[in-house]
Amino acid sequence: LTVRKAEERLQLRQENVQLKKNIRRSGRPQGISAIVHRSAIMRDLLVMVQKAAEVSAPVLITGPTGTGKELVARALQAESPRSDKPFLAVNCSAIPAGLLESELFGHTKGAFTGADRARNGLFGAADGGTLLLDEIGDFPLELQPKLLRVLQEREVRRIGESPPTPVDVRVIAATAKDLKAAVADGSFREDLFYRLAVISVELPALEKRSEDVAVLVETYLPRIAARLKQPVPTMSQEALVKLAKQPWPGNIRELLNVLEKTLVLCREETIG
Repeated sequence: LTVRKAEERLQLRQENVQLKKNIRRSGRPQGISAIVHRSAIMRDLLVMVQKAAEVSAPVLITGPTGTGKELVARALQAESPRSDKPFLAVNCSAIPAGLLESELFGHTKGAFTGADRARNGLFGAADGGTLLLDEIGDFPLELQPKLLRVLQEREVRRIGESPPTPVDVRVIAATAKDLKAAVADGSFREDLFYRLAVISVELPALEKRSEDVAVLVETYLPRIAARLKQPVPTMSQEALVKLAKQPWPGNIRELLNVLEKTLVLCREETIG
């Protein structure tokens, strides 16, 4: 068991080193500089993100779907003293409650049927680094007290284990849901909400930062063209004006999908 744990830890370290090499080779900016913006609203928000990155307090990132919440979470990690430590993310709505407990907190061998080997859990794997709990609004109510205890006591008790294990993990939570409304209707614990929202970052919808549309197109159009192995077309001024006036209910994700569809269907040198 000890050898297996050592092997898993070594593998995680090797993967982390390789990922960092790949990022450096890509030549793309990291951290806050990777967040494309031109608007004053985003400039002010990123000043707060920079300040939040310097401490280890929990951060709650809210905002409509497609606004780049995970990108901000990664910027918090990259700008922090934990930048050389693991960054792990889990989508809380994509894993059933029964499996989520083991995924996050780990388990001992034989703790339940099918537990043929011990599992460290994401909190253990992210020790020293950052754990992103995406879609925290869908976190099962029955597991919320256990998460609260980890945040308060900074220790994890794996399933089937009596003594807890100390962990040093910065928790970042993200959601498109209104957690205050969830607290009001009883689907989210009030004490957990305040523990997660020590620092709150609310991302605006793309409609509220329309001046960023042009710089987003300028940045991502060449990347999408490279992925599709197509030449980079020119976006006409008329097209940029039209894009900036769209409501974009799907926000940046929708804009990128439109750009990709346009590159697939439009074979002209200039997009009108």
